[in-house]
Order: sequence, then C-alpha cells, then structure tokens
Amino acid sequence: MSVVELYTKSTKVWIPDAQEVWKSAELTKDFKEDDHILYLKLQDGTNIEYRINRKTEELPYLRNPDILMGENDLTSLSYLHEPAVLHNLKVRFLEFNNIYTYCGIVLVAVNPYEQLPLYGDDVIYAYSGQNVGDMDPHIFAVAEEAYKQLAREEKNQSIIISGESGAGKTLSAKYIMRYFATVGGSTDETNVEDKVLASNPIMEAIGNAKTTRNDNSSRFGKYIEIHFDHRYHIMGANMRTYLLEKSRVVFQAAQERNYHIFYQLCASAQMGEFPQLDLGSVEDYLYLNQGDNIYIYERDDVADLKRTQNAFSTLGICESYQVEIFQIIASILHLGNINFQSNDRDGENSFVNLKDKNLDQFCKLLGLEKKQLAHWLCHRKLVTLNETYIKSMTLKQATCSRDALAKHTYGQLFSWIVNQVNKALRSSSKQHAFIGVLDIYGFETFENNSFEQFCINFANEKLQQQFNWHVFKLEQEEYLAEGLPWTLIDYYDNQACIDVIEAKLGVLDLLDEECKILNGTDEKWVRKLYDRHLHASHHFQKPRMSNSAFIILHFAADVLYQCEGFLEKNRDTVYEEPINILKASKSELISELFHDGDTSARGGQISNVTLKSLKKALPVTSEHRKTVGYQFRASLNLLMETLNSTSPHYVRCLKPNDTKEPFLFNPKRMVQQLRACGVIETIRLSAAGYPSRWTYVDFFSRYRVLMREENICADEKQTCKNMLENLIKDENKYQFGKTKIFFSAGQVAYLEKLRASRLRAACIMVQKIVRGWIQRKKYQQICRAIIVIQKYTRRFLAKQLVDHLRLTKAAIIIQRQYRMLVVRRLYVHIRTAVITIQAYARGMITRRTYHKMVRDQKATVLQKYVRGWLSFLKYQRIRHAVIYLQCCFRRMMAYRQLKRLKVEARSVEHYKKLNKGMENKILQLQYKVNDQSKNNKMLLEKMAALTASHRHEVEKLRNEIEHLRCRTEETKILNLQQQVIKLEEELETAHKNRRDAEVQASQELTELKQRFAILEKEKIELSDEKEAFNKYIQEQSRIIEDQISLKVALKSQQLHAEFEEERFHYQNLVKEFSRLEQRYENLKDELNFMKDQELEHENHKLKNELDQLRKDHADNSTAHDSKKQKEADSSLLNQLKTATEEIEILKEEQIWLKSQLLRAEKEIDTMKNQATMADAFGLPKDGHKMSEEDLRCAYDAVRVANRLLMDQLDEQQARHLKEITTFQDEVRDLQEKLNEQQRYFAQALQLPPQEQMEVCLQQEIARLKNENLDLIEQLEKQDKTVNKLKKQLKSVKESNYELEAGVLQHAAEPKVTELPNAPTIPLKHKDFQGMLECRKEDEALLIRNLITDLKPQSDTLSALPTLPAFIVFMCIRHADYTHDEQRAHSLFTAVLNGIKKVLKKRSSDFEMVAFWLSNTYRLLVCLRQYSGDENSVEMNTPEQRKHILRNFDLSQHCLILSDLAVQLYHQLIKAAEAKLQEMIVPGMLENDTIQCVSMVTAKPTGYRKKAGSLSGENTKYTLNSIIHQLSLFHNILSKYGLHPEIVKQVYRQIYYIITAVTLNNLLLRKDVCSFSNGVQIRNNVTNLIEWLRGKNLLQSGALEILEPLIQATQLLQLNKTTDEDAETICSMCTALSKAQIVKILTLYTPMNEFEERVTIAFIKNIQDRLAGRSPSRRLLMELKHVFAVNFPIIPSPVNLDKIKIPKNLKLNFLNRF
Repeated sequence: MSVVELYTKSTKVWIPDAQEVWKSAELTKDFKEDDHILYLKLQDGTNIEYRINRKTEELPYLRNPDILMGENDLTSLSYLHEPAVLHNLKVRFLEFNNIYTYCGIVLVAVNPYEQLPLYGDDVIYAYSGQNVGDMDPHIFAVAEEAYKQLAREEKNQSIIISGESGAGKTLSAKYIMRYFATVGGSTDETNVEDKVLASNPIMEAIGNAKTTRNDNSSRFGKYIEIHFDHRYHIMGANMRTYLLEKSRVVFQAAQERNYHIFYQLCASAQMGEFPQLDLGSVEDYLYLNQGDNIYIYERDDVADLKRTQNAFSTLGICESYQVEIFQIIASILHLGNINFQSNDRDGENSFVNLKDKNLDQFCKLLGLEKKQLAHWLCHRKLVTLNETYIKSMTLKQATCSRDALAKHTYGQLFSWIVNQVNKALRSSSKQHAFIGVLDIYGFETFENNSFEQFCINFANEKLQQQFNWHVFKLEQEEYLAEGLPWTLIDYYDNQACIDVIEAKLGVLDLLDEECKILNGTDEKWVRKLYDRHLHASHHFQKPRMSNSAFIILHFAADVLYQCEGFLEKNRDTVYEEPINILKASKSELISELFHDGDTSARGGQISNVTLKSLKKALPVTSEHRKTVGYQFRASLNLLMETLNSTSPHYVRCLKPNDTKEPFLFNPKRMVQQLRACGVIETIRLSAAGYPSRWTYVDFFSRYRVLMREENICADEKQTCKNMLENLIKDENKYQFGKTKIFFSAGQVAYLEKLRASRLRAACIMVQKIVRGWIQRKKYQQICRAIIVIQKYTRRFLAKQLVDHLRLTKAAIIIQRQYRMLVVRRLYVHIRTAVITIQAYARGMITRRTYHKMVRDQKATVLQKYVRGWLSFLKYQRIRHAVIYLQCCFRRMMAYRQLKRLKVEARSVEHYKKLNKGMENKILQLQYKVNDQSKNNKMLLEKMAALTASHRHEVEKLRNEIEHLRCRTEETKILNLQQQVIKLEEELETAHKNRRDAEVQASQELTELKQRFAILEKEKIELSDEKEAFNKYIQEQSRIIEDQISLKVALKSQQLHAEFEEERFHYQNLVKEFSRLEQRYENLKDELNFMKDQELEHENHKLKNELDQLRKDHADNSTAHDSKKQKEADSSLLNQLKTATEEIEILKEEQIWLKSQLLRAEKEIDTMKNQATMADAFGLPKDGHKMSEEDLRCAYDAVRVANRLLMDQLDEQQARHLKEITTFQDEVRDLQEKLNEQQRYFAQALQLPPQEQMEVCLQQEIARLKNENLDLIEQLEKQDKTVNKLKKQLKSVKESNYELEAGVLQHAAEPKVTELPNAPTIPLKHKDFQGMLECRKEDEALLIRNLITDLKPQSDTLSALPTLPAFIVFMCIRHADYTHDEQRAHSLFTAVLNGIKKVLKKRSSDFEMVAFWLSNTYRLLVCLRQYSGDENSVEMNTPEQRKHILRNFDLSQHCLILSDLAVQLYHQLIKAAEAKLQEMIVPGMLENDTIQCVSMVTAKPTGYRKKAGSLSGENTKYTLNSIIHQLSLFHNILSKYGLHPEIVKQVYRQIYYIITAVTLNNLLLRKDVCSFSNGVQIRNNVTNLIEWLRGKNLLQSGALEILEPLIQATQLLQLNKTTDEDAETICSMCTALSKAQIVKILTLYTPMNEFEERVTIAFIKNIQDRLAGRSPSRRLLMELKHVFAVNFPIIPSPVNLDKIKIPKNLKLNFLNRF
C-alpha cells in the first residue's frame, strides 16, 4: 500500500494554522503522485488549495478516524504526530472533562483550575489492586502501578512529576502521597502516614508562594522517599530539597507574593500567642508589599496557619520551637523595615538610629545586642596580614547586607525545618524498599532569565536525558521480548547540551573559576564563555545586540540568559560580623542555626553561604570553594543516580491557559509544553518503530470481517498472517511477535478504512435484501386487501338496495303517522290555550274579590286597635291620679305620726318608763340631750322650710304634667287620623301598582320563556363543558395523586433510611453499653474478690492468733490453777463455739434469703416489663406492612430507645462509681478495724499470759456479739421485705400455677385424706427435662469439644446445625434451676470467648463464620424465647413453656450476644466480599455473555493496556463464577439453618457490593461505556435478578439495590440526540446522581463508525434539566457502607427435652436432668 492511496477524497488531514496551531480539513479530490496541490475543504465550509513543498515533498498529517477520538492512551492512535496528540488532549479535556491521558509510560495531567470529585477515598479504593490499563487514566493509577511493581519486582520506584509553575505538580504529589498513606498505611500506632501527609502544609507554608502563573507555586524542588517495610506498609520517609528561591524573601515581582508563612503570621497577629511578635498589617512591611498583590482569592491565611501549627504538632515539634520559628520569621519582616540613614548627601556613610522600632523588635525577638547589630549592619571589617580596618558602608551596600542577612536567615531556618521533618519521619527499623516522589520545577523561560532559570533548565536537561534513555530502553525490551528483529531507532540525545553546561571548562566550571578570582566580574565571565564555546558547540550562541548575555539551545527551546548577578548568586555572600552576632543570640534555635559546622550537616537544603570578611591575603578554604552551582550540580548528580537505580514513572503536568480559567484550552501554550516536557519526543520514538500493537485474539475479533473463508484455519496466528499478506503487500509495515502483531504508523487506519468499507458494503447488501423482502410482503398484503375490499363492497351494495326498499315503505308509514300527529297537536294546542285563558280570567276575578275582603278585614283590625289604645290611655291616666292621691294621703298620715312620736320621745316620763334604773346615766347624758335638742330644733325648722318649698314645686310639676298630657293626647289622635288617611291612599296606589304588575308580569313571563329556551341551550353547552372539565379534573387529580403517592413513597423511603440509620446507631450504642457494662461487672467482681480475700485473710489471721493464744495459755498454766479458772475458761470457749455456730447459721439463712429476694424481684420485674416497644408505640409486628406513619413512629421509638439506653448507661456509670466509693469506704473501715485490732493485740501481748488470754477472749466475744446483733437486725429487716415480696409473689404466681395446682390437687385428693403430711408426688415422671449440668472443672472441656475443635462439616450436625446453641442454653438453664448465677455467667463468658477465638483464627472462612452466626443467633433466640416475656410465652408451645427461666434476668447477656451476632454478620459480609471482589469486575463488565454483540467491539489498545495485560493474572472470571459463588453462599447459609430474614439481609448487602464495585468501575472506565457493553451488563444484571427469583429472595431489597446499575445500563442503550431523549433520561435515571449521569454520557464511546458520540450540547441540556435535583458532588458509591442488620426473634419449634446429643461430640461428662 503506497502513501498516495491514503490521500483520497473525503480523507481528513491536518494543516498548520497561526491561531490554532493545527486545523482540520477534508480532501475534496483524490491526490495523485504528480500533483503539487491538495484541494481541501475546512470545517467552516471554505475551500482552499494547499501547496506541497517540492523540496521536502511532505504531505499534511492524516487525521485519525473518529472512532479513535478521545482515546485514553495516545499511543493507541493510528497516526502518531503532534496534531493528533494535541487534538486528542483537547477532545478529552473540553468534551469529556478528562484531565488525565496516557502517553505510553507518561501520564499527561492537564490542570483544570477547578476542584473535581476525583480524589476521594472511594476513588482510591476503586484503583487499589487494579491493573494500570484496566481503568481510566488517573494519578492514582500511576501510584498503584508503582506500588504493585515495588511489591512484585522488589525494586525501588520513583515517580517524576514535572511541569511549569501552575501546572499542578504540588497537588499531584500530594495526591500520590495520600494514596500511599491510604493503601500502604502502617499497622502500628505510630501513624507514619499521618506524619508524611503533615509535612505538606509545612513545606507549602515555608516554600510556596504566589506567582503570576500559580497561586501556590513551589519555589524549591523536593524529592520525597517514602519507605516501606517487608510487608509494604509505610514505615517512614525522607525529604531532599533543591535550590530554594531565597531572593523572593527580599524581593517580589509585580502581582507576586512572598512565602505564605509571612502572610499567615500577619493575618493571625492578634490571635493566641502571636501579639508578642508585634506584627501589623501586610502593607506595612517592605518584604511583603512589593508585588502589590497581597491577597489570594478564596484563601484563608488564618486557617492555613492553624493547619501549619497542627502539622508541626503532628511531627513532634514542640510549642517552644514553634514559637521560636515564628519569632525568626517575624524578625525577618522587622529586619526588612530597618531604616538606614546617612550623614552626607552622597550616602557614603550610613547608620541606623538606635531608637528604630523595627531594630528594637528584631533584637528583642532574636535576643541580640542592639548596638552591635546596628553598628555591623552599616560597617564591615577589612583584614590584612598586619592590620584590621573597619569601613563604613554606603546606603546601597547596607541595604544589600541587610537583605543578604534576611535571605541567609530564612535559608538556614528552611534547612532546619526540613531536617526536623526528616527526623520526625525517620524510622528506627531498617527499610525494605522505597518509592520516591520528585516534585521539581519544569522548564522556564522569561523575558529576563537569570541564574535560577539556568539551574532549573539544567536540571530539566538531565531529567529529559534520563527520560529519553528510559523510553528507548522500554521500546528495546518490548521488541526483544516479542522476538522482533531489533533495529536502532534514532532518538534525540541532549548530551551535547549537557556537556556545554557541566563538562570540563563548561558554563558552571568557568563560573566557579570566576568566583574564585578576587576581581572577577560577570562581564569577564561572559567573555570567557564566548572564547570557549561560541565556535566549539552549536548549543551555545551569542546574541547579536548584546555582549552581556548568552543563548543555550535547550531541548525544549532556545533561552537567552542575562549574565548580570550570576557571580553574586553563585557566591551567595553574607558578611561574617552579623552572623557572629546571631551566633551569640540568647535564642537556642538561632544559635543552633548559625553554629559552625552545621551547614554541612543539613540534610535537606542545597545552598552555599560564603562568610565574607574581605581577607585579601588569607588562603581560601575548601568550604569557600563550594559555590551554589557546584553544590547544585553535585546534588543533581546524586538525584540522577537515585533515579537511575529505581524504576521511574513519569507525570507531566500541563497548563491549558495562562489566565487560570477553568476548562479553557490554549493550543499554542499546550504545544509549547508538550514539546518542552518530552511528550512529542515520546510520540516520535513510538512512531519510529511499530506504535500500533494488537494481540492475535483482539486482531482476529476486530478484523475477521476482512478475512476470507479459505484464509481461516484453526491457528489464529496463521489466520492473521494469511489475512495480512493479502491486505498489506509491504511486509516492512508489520511484524509478527510471539503474542502480538506490530504495525507501523498508519496501517491500523488503513485496516479500519478497509473494515469500514466492508461493513458498509455488507450493510448495503443487507438493506437491499431487506427492502426487497419488505416490498414483496407489501405487494402480497395489497393483493389480499383488494380481494377483501371487493367482497365487502359487493355485500355493501346489496345491503344498500335492501335498505332502500325498507326505507321507502317506512317513509310512507311515517308520513301517515306524522300528518295525524300534526293535526292532533294543533287541536291539543287550541284546547290548551282556551283552558289557560279561562283559568287566568277566573283567577283574576277571584283575586279581586279576595283583595277586597282583605282590605275590609284590615280596616276593622285597625279600628279595633285604635279604640283599644285610646281606652288604655284613659285608664292609665285615671290610675296614675289615684295612686298619686294615695301617696299624698299616706305621707300626710305618716308625718303626723312622726310628730306624735317625737313629742313622746321628748318627755321625761317617757324616758323614765323606758329606762328604769338608768337615773345615773341621765345625769351624764343631760348635756348631750340638751345639745341634741337644740340641734333637732334647728333641723326641724330647716326641714319644715324644705317641705314647704318641695310641696310647692311638686304642685307646679303636677300642673305642668297634666297640661302636657292633654296636649299629647290631642296630637296623637290627630296623627292617627292622618295615618289612616295615608294608609287608604297607599292601599289604592298598591291596587293600581298590582294591576300594572300583573300586566308587566305577563309580559315578563313571555320574555322569561324565551330566555328559558336560550338558557336550556346554554345549559346543554355548559353540561358538555362540565363533563370535559370533570374529565380534566379527574386526569389532574390522578396526576396529583400519583405525584403525592410518589412523594409519600420517597418520604417513606427517607424515613426508612433514617430509621435504618438510627437502628445502626442504636446497635453501636448497644455495643458501647455492653462494653461498659462488662467493664463495670469485671471491676465489681474484682472489688468483691479483693474484699472477700482481705476478710478471709484477716479472719484466718485472727483465728491463728487465737489458737496461738490458746496454746500459750495451756502451756503456761500451772498446777496451782484452781478448778474455777478452768471452768471459766471452758465456759468461755463453749460460748465462743456456740456464737460462731450461730453466726454461720445466720450467714446461711442470709444467703438463702438473698437468693429468694433476688428471685422475687426478678419475677416481679418480668411481670411489670411485659409490654414491648412495638406495643408501647402501637407499631405493627409485620415490618413489610408498615406505613409511613408506622415508620415515623418506629423512628421515634428507636430514638426514645436510644435516649433510654443513654440514660441507663449514665445510671450504670453513676451506680458503678457509687459502688466503687462504697467498696473503698468498706475497705477503709476494715483496714481501720484491722489496725485497731493489731494495736489492741500489741497492747495485750505486753500483759501477763493469763491476762492476755482473758482480754483476747473477752474482745473476741464482744466482737462476735456485736456482729450477731447486726446480723439479727439485718435479718429482721430482710424478714419484713421477704414477707412483702412473698405476698406479691404469691399474687403473681397464682395465675401461672393455677392449672398445674388444679391437676395436682385432683390427683392428690385421695392421698391427702390418708396421708396429710406426705409430700406431693408429680403426676408424670420425666426422664429428661431439657437441662444439662456442666461442672466448673468441665467448662474448658465443654468449650474445646463444642466450639474450638468442632467442625461444621461433620455429619453429627446435619440434622440440627444449631445443636451447640441448644446445648449451651440447656447448661445455662440448669444453672438457672440451681440458682448458680456465677456459674451461668462464667459459662456464658467462656462460650463468647471460645467463639471469638475460633473466628479470630478463621475470620476469612465463610462457612465457619456462617455456622457460628447461625448458632449465635439461635442462642440469642433461646434466651429471648425462654426469658418469660409475654410475646415469647404466647408463641411457645405448652411443653416449651415449662422450660422458661425462672431465676435469672439475662437481658444483659442478650445485649452482649446481640453485639456478637452483629460482629459476626459484619465478618460474614467481609468474607463474602473477599471472595467476590476479584470476580465482580471481570464477570460483570469484561465477560461477553452475548457473543453476537461483542464480536465486533474490539478497539486498539495503548501501551498501558498492554502492560496491564502482561502483568495480570491468567484467571478469567465470568458471570457464572459469580452466580456459582452466590449459590455456594446460599447453600452454606441454608445448610446451617440461618433464618431466612437474615439471609435476605446478607444478600442485600452482597448485591450492594456487586452494584457499588460494578458502577464505580463503569464510571472510571471509558472502554466499557458503550452500547454493546450496556447490553452485556444489562444481561448480566438480569441473570442476577433471575437467580434472586429462583432463590425466593426478591423481597430482600436486593432488587432496589441494583436499580442504579440497571439505570446506568439503560442510559448506555438509550438514544442521546433529541430533547425527548433528554427528557426520557432525566425521568428514568432517578437512582443516579447528576454527576454520575453526566460522567456516563461523557465516557460514552462508540465502538464502530455507525454510532454517534454524545454531543456537548446534549450533555449541557441534561445538566440544565437536572439542575433542580438535589446537588451531590459524590461520583462513586461508598464501598464500605454496611446496612444495619436486624435479627428477628422467632422462637424455635424444637423442644429441649427431645434433643439428643450425639456421642461423636464427646460430651459424656454433661449430666442430664
């Protein structure tokens, strides 16, 4: 195939363009060999002529097929050249929003200038363990590849990150370190990964600054070695830094800032301990305000300083050192504000005012002598062989000296901090391997390039050389591994450029030599460069218009360097005298920074400082010969040695634009960076050989349509060879390897073109056959239709004739009837009219007569009422007059009677008669009577005058009233007469009006009839409208009801989710509560044990002392002892024995009473607490039938339960503390008693032996009596409480034992009469009552035989898999029967520890975990079933009710057991996830279950995919593997009798894991986002659903869990072009988030030329439609999410007394009861 054959009509090519660098065009005419012009058509439709250069005869670059547009790996493109690379990056960046792209071994990262949700923990877990070519390009994929190669090859790795400032190098390095910290976290408690991450904010604060290109630019290079142990966990780290930009400390260009730490301190100047630094605003400091750009958008300096302080604390840097660090940084700001003054005009003699505030603050912060510093900042010392001179410096020199001191101080502090970070990250143990992360500056070129840019570009030259060599080496290894004949590929080697810089007498050598010369200058150095390199090397040039600059031809670009300042920066000079002052500082950190010899010990920063004192005649030391260039070259060589000894991985960070706008692509800037970072060189190396590589299987699957039948044979390799020999005649265009076919550039595009032509021809053939078949079917259908139409037409005509005859006859009959009807209707109408007229006339006459009678009757009534009213007025007037006369007469008679009584009252005789015996008082009241008489006379006179005047006025008023009454009566009569006249007139007018109204009414009646007809018509129309409106309302109501039901469903789901979350929180609280309660029980037991042990020890000691005293007394007794003394001693001993016996009896009674008391209390509590939580809140017992209100109630119930548990936990803690204090008080009291007894015994031992014996016996008797009295009091109290409890217990037990008592009474009646005192005999004797006795010494044997050594697969458990749970419960039941609570607790604890021990050893064994989960659940159910609760009693059988626990309350044990069950459930899920993890992605995404869909979907793969396939395993899982594993899980769970509800929850969680892993990989892999893969995945999901249906697990909730995956597959299969498609997608994909929908649409990739890509406009349309959906930036599903588990308590039907224990279990030591 010749090249000309590719340039045919409609072929797309790339042509150069001034604006877009490369522009796409299409050939409008075939190109021939003799042509020198290409006729092209641009994308905007314009036609142009492209002339070919006749010298080079280079044709324009061919464009790749659309199917290869947006590939993950640039090496998978058919045509590898610069425009193809640029266009592919542009498409991925702008259309797909993918910032990462592979280019062979290089990861190209384009900075989006926007935060993307690509770096969460879920993304880390998704990339962890995956092959690098299986997932979409990502920075985590590179980190995972390095981590896997470290473990597989056991060779150190390096990740080299390079790029321009602002391209995202620092962020990429941070993400890589976070990935290693997450995946390779340390297993001990040192948290090394946290320390490694904590170094980032520190280094950013002290080493990063804002530049014109980047807001967080690293102004130094760093190489971080992350150390790993032999298990590949992080154990430490080490950091090396390169070339800190110290000049930024004292100078910043426009729109730039100093290092972040300065601004952080100024922003926090008034907070915490920082006011002592005396810092002000940023604008006040010279070192901070030069760039005029102080603040950074959306950056909080205060919060950044907090993070920096926390990072210091994490790395172990104490607060005192932190304070000193901040003091040094603040002092640098004060140093920059020191003002230099001069005494003369020329500024030759400078000085500093000692009152300068900044000088004072600088010396105060660093603990320096102010006068000395002020002097040496302005003076310098000149030393000769004989004398020493001190010379004053000019203002400029003093300023330079100050700036040099500030730079040197900051550089030393930077080195010290790096050293401290390395100390904190250093591990004491030996490292096994390391991964290095190199974050180094990229190639730089500015308008003014100085020494810093020269060193940076030199480092990039070295790195580019190493990169070229590594790429060349990989290509060579690939060809050799495949057995291809190797031919040397010519690649760019920049060794000549490196030799110009670092070779002997190179740029750096000449620079160092010039620095050693006393009078060396930049101009002399430049002239030496011209003389040495101008004609010797083509990489060195001299600019035309300058003699103080030179040009280096770097691999990326030609850079012009200005020589000014090269020597000074290379020397890095600072004067010795200020350094000596700093060495004498009171600050420990300052003295440590500037101590002699410390510079060589610094492990991080590469810098050199020459302490200059101008010693002309003194010899130069070796230390002074180490310039900055020399040390940088040495450190760079060391770095290259490190990189060459490791396996490198490359990340190239690119800036899409210089304005930092998100997702803006500038082609010119991108091409510059692609050329500078070596990506184009990588493409050129790949294109020089065989860039396109296919495995034989993929090639056969893709291009089998081009094969002929005779070319196909059994061997796929031979088949591919036969086909290529026919298709490509030039054998040099391809090569056959061992596993792959290698193609040169453009051959795959040619094959794709042939394949498309073949498919297009096949499509045309298929369309032709199908269209012919459709036309034949249509013709046959038309023929059949014509025959049918003729048949029906003839029948219709005959039927029409018959209908015509029938209608004619019917018309005659209808005419006859109609004529009769018309005549009859006329007659009836006339008759009706006559009757109506008569009726109206008679009615009118009758109404007139009636109205006349009404008028007469009303007139009579009016007359009656008027006459009655006049008579009533007359009667009232007469009545008032009579009453008035009676009042006057009665008043007159009363007045007369009053006068008479007054006269009688004044006479003395009267008083004497009334007051006999009051003569003495008369004299006393004589004066008062006289006074009163005088007053009475005066009052009588006044009253008489008043009565006269009152009488006169009354008469006056009476006359006036009479006059008014007469007048009113006359006026009223006249008014009534006038009213009667008016009423008559109104009555006449009313009659007239009525007649008029009747006439008007008749007129209106006719009008109303007409209007009624109109209204009837309107009514019919309105009824129609009403019906239509009713239909509309019904439709709207139905829609609203659907919406309401949907909202209710969503709300119920939300409430259910909250309920699940609360339940999960409740289970966590239960765990914490059980843990604290267990701790409390342990402490309580320990205190009781200690207390009992101490008491026993004291009693034993006292008994020993008593026995010793007895022996001593017996030995010392003599013959002369009297008989009475012996009798006294014996009596005392007898009393002591009897007392001790009584005490023992009382103790036994007390223990028995305590047990009875506890039993009674527990039974009462069980009777009181019979209501469950569901009954209390009125919840339905069937969880599936719960409504929204029930769910809300359940949620409230769980919250109430949580609060109750928290209150109970607080009460338990308070009770625990209270009991601890009481125990401590008791121990203290016992200790005091013991001390008193010891003192007493010590005093008694000093007495004679006889007295000692008597005193000891008396004391012992007294003590025993006191204890006896105390016990008697306690016994009486307990008797009272026991009697009360017995009464309560009797009433409670009455109902429980009523039936049994009746049966026993009936059976024992004949025996009671004969033997009244005989014991009751049971009705039926049972051999086994469902109890097993396990002695304390047999407990370990029981645990070993029943738990530790038990194998679930044994045949002994096939009949009853939960037999161990029943055996344990029967042992606990026997302990309850015998009131041995301690043994029950011990046995329960031993069982739990045994289960935990077994599962700790076999935590990944699904079968073992399932077996013990089933037994733990069964034991929990038994404890609840036989606990005596009302619900469990109702569900038990009568035989099972006899086995209820009666003494112990095992509610706490149930909680502990429930926590263990939850733990086992989680462990079961982890074991299932471990087995399914490696099957999910191959089985769900990569397995082709539908061969007819997948046979033509293979696409070209790049280097990364090939590398991943080579390093991957050969195991190939399918969907059948997953289904087989699910069936195996189900068989195990069913075999061991796990409850179906728990099984449903298990499969709900397993299906969540399958959905999360599959969907996360789908969202991170572009190669599986296609129509055919959507069909494959949907088919796989359908098989999983069918498996659920076959196992009756559809109600488990697993189907709802699969909904996001189902919708994702439907999204891949739907059309994605029109607005209707967008609406369908938005309405269907409700379980997917907005980010997930957009991501799938972005990743959608057509697998052939007949599919279309999703346009950007369609994706934006989807985003606009989803704008109202709840925002969620979460892209991936959470892999670690576990649903809260619920264990249903359903009693077992198994009777305990019918359980048989197999002999194989070796449990013969258990006694049956």
